[in-house]
Order: sequence, then C-alpha cells, then structure tokens
Amino acid sequence: MISRVADHCFWLGRYLERAESTARVLSVTRNLALDAGLTAAQCWLPVVIVAGEEARFGSRFGPEAAEDGDRVQAYLTWDQETGVSIQRSVAAARDNARSIREVVSLETWEALNELHLWLGSQAGWSEYGEDRHAFYRRVRQAVQGIHGIARGTMLHDDALHFVELGVRLERAGQTARILDVHHHAIRRITDASAAPETGLWLSLLRACSGFEPYMKRCQGRIDREAVVRFLVLEAEFPRSVRFCIHSAWERLASIRPPEAEGLPGARSVARLAELVRWVDGCGALLEGERLHELLTHVVDETASICDWIGRELLGYEVAAQSQSQPSPP
Repeated sequence: MISRVADHCFWLGRYLERAESTARVLSVTRNLALDAGLTAAQCWLPVVIVAGEEARFGSRFGPEAAEDGDRVQAYLTWDQETGVSIQRSVAAARDNARSIREVVSLETWEALNELHLWLGSQAGWSEYGEDRHAFYRRVRQAVQGIHGIARGTMLHDDALHFVELGVRLERAGQTARILDVHHHAIRRITDASAAPETGLWLSLLRACSGFEPYMKRCQGRIDREAVVRFLVLEAEFPRSVRFCIHSAWERLASIRPPEAEGLPGARSVARLAELVRWVDGCGALLEGERLHELLTHVVDETASICDWIGRELLGYEVAAQSQSQPSPP
C-alpha cells in the first residue's frame, strides 16, 4: 500500500472516532446539566477541555463562555474553524474516504456521505434545534454503522487495518482525556453530599459508553476506584485504555510485523509495544495524584505514536499534521 492511501485510511478512522466521541460527550453532558445539580461551568467547561479547545474557545467568546451550554454545543457541533467539531470531523472523514474510493467499499462511502449530507441539510439543523438528544444519537449511530459496514464489506487487509489503527489510537486518547478531566472536576466539587459526585461518575461512564458494561461487571457499585480501574484496565471493554492500546498493537503488528527487519515503522512498533507493556503494569498508578500522571502519559504517548506512524509509514512531517490534533488537557 502506498503511503498516501494509508494516510487517508488512518485519518478516516481518527476523524470518525472523533465525531462519535464529541457527540456522545455533548449528549451526556446535556443530561448531566439538567439532572446533577451542578453549576453550568462545572458541567460544560470539562467538555471544552476534553476537546483541547479551552484556549481557543476562551479567546473567541470570553472566559465566561463555558457557562453557556448552548454556545459550547454549537461550537463543538457546527464550528468550521476547529478540527474537533462534529460537522468538521465528519467532513474531514468524508474527504479522506473520497480520496481513496478505490479502497473504501461502496456501502461504506454511501453511509458516510449520507451522514455528511444530512449534517449539512435543513433536516439536520431542524433536528438539532428541535430534539438535541435525537440529533446526537443519530450521529453516534451513523458513525457506529459506518464502522460496522466497513468491517462487513471491506477486505480485511492493510487498508482496514490502518482505519482501525486510527480508531483505536484516537479512542485510547479520548478515554484518557475524558477520565482525566472528569476526575479533576469531581475533586473540585465542594458540595459535601455524594449525589453530585455519583452523578459525575455515572456521566463519565455514559460518555465512554461504559454504563451497562460497568454495571454488569461491578454489580452496580459506583465508586472512584472501581470506575477508574474499569475504564483504564478492563480487558474486555472495547473503550478502555488497555483494550484500545492492545487492539492498536494488533493492527500495527498486522501491518508491520515486529520481527520484520529493514522495513519502515520500527520506531512506531517499538513505542506502541512499550506502551502496551506499560499499561499492563500500571495498576499502582490508579491511586490519588498518580492517576493524572498515568492519563497524561497515555495521551502524550498515543499522540507521539501517531506522529511516528505518520513519519515512518504515512510519509508526512510531524509538525504539519499535529495541527489537526487536539492538544492534551
């Protein structure tokens, strides 16, 4: 596979995952703002931070703008100047897919193009205004459908491996970001009652699509240690940091076998293999202040691995591509 095609496949996966994650976080936070008894800033500022847009958002709209939930939602849904908004992410995913139509299956292209056209139509704008929950649900389900269609209609060769590699690395970073920001938000709560804290942990699980799996695994017990351990180390939950890192390693190893000598990608393979080993042994870091250290390391390492993949396998300079990625919180 030539590097141009691999590059488009990799970023197709990343942008799809980014759009779905943003839609999920906005939907969950909207419900949290209605039910948890928290201030608007406590609900919406973490969303902006997770997206890596705190500085840019504040400079455009002012330091108090994060208290306006509607402004935050509009910014992260429709804004054309940020690479993490839903519409911009879907458009970027479509642009990448269009560039590799000889690789992407017809059914995958049609599903992605349908989502893109709906977002730009009056129907999409109307649903956003009339039923925000249904709007975010449609985006999530559409992206999940695109992933399923791709797996069911494309050859399981290097093209799909690169798509899935982008998805898994983006997802690992997103889970780490969401957990880190919510963890700090919970620590800042001054209310002595446990109700706001429990609401935040539940919203965190829902933001990572982990509510039902967590309840089945932990039998309804909601506490910091159990939630953190589940989202970081649960080997059977597809959005945990550990699962995503292991899955990314499997995809990269399928593309560039670790034992193959003299082929590009040696540094990328080595860095991802080291991250796999580190995550497997990081249980002691899940306590207290060290949790931030763990999550920051995951965010930094996944970004660095993406840069090395770009440099060694996708044929571009790191500095040029890093502008399209949200900065760590």
